This record gives sequence, structure tokens and C-alpha cells, in this order.
Amino acid sequence: MKALKILGIALVVYVAIVVLFESLLGYFQPEPPGSLTITTTDEDGNTYDRVLTELASDGKVYVAVNHWPRAWYRRTLVNPNVKVSRGGGTGQDHVAVRVTGDEHDRVAEDNPLGVAFRFLMGFPPRYFVRLDPA
Repeated sequence: MKALKILGIALVVYVAIVVLFESLLGYFQPEPPGSLTITTTDEDGNTYDRVLTELASDGKVYVAVNHWPRAWYRRTLVNPNVKVSRGGGTGQDHVAVRVTGDEHDRVAEDNPLGVAFRFLMGFPPRYFVRLDPA
């Protein structure tokens, strides 16, 4: 019984760490080198900016859906017309294409994610979006 309590407390602490990490990351949206800002549009025409890490594979530009909060990703599935800006510049029109199959596997292999980072994020499923210039 004592082991179950310890396990339960450890699980609650871990979930709290993941929630805190994801919340702070979403709130502050740090812009390290190699990041871009994607502007998505919802069904009502409202726009939202999200800072993401730019990934490359086979000469193409990708972004990863690495976190549990993924409203920006759901908006790209509904409206794939997005704007992409780098370094605070003017957004350029792109089409966001969901990546599947062999392309997904190649991008994942070319852009591995460390275990420590995945641990802090709570091991969410990882998806990729290719950003094709419009």
C-alpha cells in the first residue's frame, strides 16, 4: 500500500511538472536561433501566432507538433494557408501540409528529439507539417 501511495504522488508530481513546462513554454514562446513564427487562421478569421523550431529534411522546411497544446496544428488542418516569418520579418504565404508515411519517418530520423525534452513534455505523439511556399 505504501508503494502505491509513493507511485501515486510521483505520478501527480510528474504531471504537474509537464503542465508547468508546457504552460510556461506556451506563455513565453521563446525565440531561439532557428525558430520561426507561424500565423494560423481559425474558422472565424482570427489569426494566431506560434513560435516553432524550424526543421529541415531533404531540402524542405518542416515544423514539429511536439507538445500537448496543439491548437495551431488543428487550425492548419482546417485552413492550411499560413504565414511564416523569421526574425520578426514580414510573413510569407505558405501551405501547411501534414506529413505521413515514409516522409514522416525520414523527418523524424533527421530531427531526433532528446529523451529529457520528451520527458518534460510528457511524451506526446509527434507529428510534422511541411511548409511549402505558396
